[in-house]
Amino acid sequence: MTYKPADNQLLLNRELGLLEFNRRVLAQADDARNPLLERLKFLCIVSSNLDEFFEVRMAWLKENVRQYPTRLLPEGMTPHQAYELIGKEAHALVEYQYRVLREVMFPALAQENIFFFRRSLWTDAQREWVRDFFFRELMPVLTPIGLDPSHPFPRILNKSLNFIIELEGRDAFGRTAEMAIVQAPRILPRFVKMPREVTGTDHGFVFLSSILHAHVDELFAGMHVLGCYQFRVTRDSDVTVDDEDIKDLRAALEGELSQRSYGDAVRLEVADNLPSHLMEYLKEQFHLEDADLYRVNGPVNLVRLMQVPDQVDRPDLKFEPFMPGVPVELRKQPDLFAAIRHGDILLHHPYQSFTPVIDLVLQAARDPHVVALKMTVYRTGSESALMDALAEAAQRGKEVTAVVELMARFDEEANINWAAKLERAGVHVVYGVYGYKTHAKMLLIVRREEGKLKRYVHVGTGNYHPRTSKLYTDFGLMSANEDLSSDVNDVFMQLTGLGLAGDHNVLWQAPFTLQPNFIKAIDREIAHAKVGRKAVIIAKMNALLEPSIIEKLYEASQAGVTIHLIVRGVCALRPGIPGLSENIRVRSIIGRFLEHHRVYYFYNDGVEDVYLSSADWMGRNLFRRIEIAFPALTSRVKRRVIREALRPYLVDNVQAWEMLSDGRYRRKATRSAKARSAQDMLLAEMGAKQRN
Repeated sequence: MTYKPADNQLLLNRELGLLEFNRRVLAQADDARNPLLERLKFLCIVSSNLDEFFEVRMAWLKENVRQYPTRLLPEGMTPHQAYELIGKEAHALVEYQYRVLREVMFPALAQENIFFFRRSLWTDAQREWVRDFFFRELMPVLTPIGLDPSHPFPRILNKSLNFIIELEGRDAFGRTAEMAIVQAPRILPRFVKMPREVTGTDHGFVFLSSILHAHVDELFAGMHVLGCYQFRVTRDSDVTVDDEDIKDLRAALEGELSQRSYGDAVRLEVADNLPSHLMEYLKEQFHLEDADLYRVNGPVNLVRLMQVPDQVDRPDLKFEPFMPGVPVELRKQPDLFAAIRHGDILLHHPYQSFTPVIDLVLQAARDPHVVALKMTVYRTGSESALMDALAEAAQRGKEVTAVVELMARFDEEANINWAAKLERAGVHVVYGVYGYKTHAKMLLIVRREEGKLKRYVHVGTGNYHPRTSKLYTDFGLMSANEDLSSDVNDVFMQLTGLGLAGDHNVLWQAPFTLQPNFIKAIDREIAHAKVGRKAVIIAKMNALLEPSIIEKLYEASQAGVTIHLIVRGVCALRPGIPGLSENIRVRSIIGRFLEHHRVYYFYNDGVEDVYLSSADWMGRNLFRRIEIAFPALTSRVKRRVIREALRPYLVDNVQAWEMLSDGRYRRKATRSAKARSAQDMLLAEMGAKQRN
């Protein structure tokens, strides 16, 4: 029997998939095989991910509950049904997270003489040190706000740490106050390292909340403090710009960013000992319901604990450092342009260094034969050697163009700042095509050689961000291929000018040809399978959500195509359903590095087409962004991509999770088999040994 996805609602919910992903990340914190301080980082990453989940996805869902209560979501639920189900899963995940913190993480840290001293267990010396710290560092910057007719409930910043204080008595003016709010200044750390002489250990910490709890009565002289309780609100932080009469995108966005911290409340985190009447009061102030309330037994913001490993000098409790390798062709030839002319160069980060990319732009900036540079900027960080190199190139008289994506979520401010700095240096700064985020990763260099202009390109799957290149797995390709460089030039012409999109030589480009070409490639495998030929699709990406791709994959499975999907995050496809998707296997790899490269492999009757891309199989990537997919043009590059980005991940039995048809995941057990970790194998091959 042939099944159709629409008949059985065979799309899984996106938000539930995101929570499942974070459950897999949290499992790394609960895994004793990982170094202890790295486990703490995984715990914090979950908190950071959940912050964004509520700021964007749950905020979007709440808006749908209000505006479109009867409209069905792609998986067949109403917004309210989805919100209720997702909320239950989110509460369960947070409860699991705090249980890991209390029952696993803190005891394990204590065994390694890393302590977070509880207020009830302070010694006299610790209590005296805390008192001194409070009066010296904390009290001078605190502004307690008594709640009365003259002091209404204050505006609470998104994700800030706050305390609600219950009081009784009268103040110096005879006023009766029952409640007050104290906002913890963001300039202060959320935990403080105490000296060895009062702790007996090199790594003794106390939470800022504990310090304030111990001395909150000092803020309300003559009054009796009945209780002091932490809370934190998460707000809708998705920035939108009104399409009507927009004249200057940068100016409009700057106006919106100032209000990001005060969007509608989405989630309220409170201490689990908060009395019910105060809880009801806070819910009323933020217009939230019981489902939006998260009561936690521990600090309400775990993200700040990410700083602990930096303050603990214990290499034995961290991942072993490694030296990124450099491709052999770059070690033999320091002239990057000469090396690229000799043949395409593939860089695999973080196993191989990102430095050659920086060096390429620097060399271009200082090379008198280079006449022009063009580059896309999506995420690059507040400090960037690449942006500095672009500015230097412009100051040296070269034609430099930067396509800066102002709408890169949560990097808008940094990109606005870079746009201004680059403009001051003489760079032509444009913002792409309004309504379509520029997510493609492209660098074009034009150089005069032997009286002619020659183009060099770098295209990649990840951002031009030196820091994340050490943490994310990505590919970058340096090439002087004429077809590829001509296509990249055409895309830049689209981004900076006006006109119709033309046909490309080798690139697939969203929003024009990327999705249709993926469909054609899948159809080709279907055709091969139907006549009895070998047919295989292997795709590695961050997320799989786009319905037309999922439906075509179901069709391919029914035709007998073998399909392996390596999806790090959310996957809306249901694998392993008889008669529909029994030939599809989905796995997720969660490890030391964030899996980020997108690789698409189609067997094509032995030709083996391999494309690398900045795009996931998501609607936004295929239809609402400017993206590219570029082929492995040489057999050497193609072999490397298959060997490094696909095969190791299909045999991984250490960091792999197998997806079940209901959307849950099961960890791949090693049992008696030899342990094989894709990331460890690649580190051994390209990092320490520095092989090509």
